[in-house]
Amino acid sequence: MYLYFVISAAAYLVVIFLTIRDIRIFRRTKLNSYRRGALKGMVAMIVVLLGAVIVQSNAELGLLLVFIGMFINKKGPREDVFGDAGTLDRFMGKTRYEG
Repeated sequence: MYLYFVISAAAYLVVIFLTIRDIRIFRRTKLNSYRRGALKGMVAMIVVLLGAVIVQSNAELGLLLVFIGMFINKKGPREDVFGDAGTLDRFMGKTRYEG
């Protein structure tokens, strides 16, 4: 059971990171695709957190909710805001786009 909770917590941290990154890029560029991505991320955070709570009592249902939350967090097509930025710059959400 403990391992399932660790998996759920890791998934939650990933969703939080990607959502905060999308919010940061949206605030900088005002591109609507990043706004939609941030909103999807917030919904996914709720579902994954609910799954992490449920996984302690019912592992299968909790992990199913975590999986559904990760599926909700799937991002659609995006504009190229990174240009020729390196991996670390993309990871941190730095953009060269002036919107």
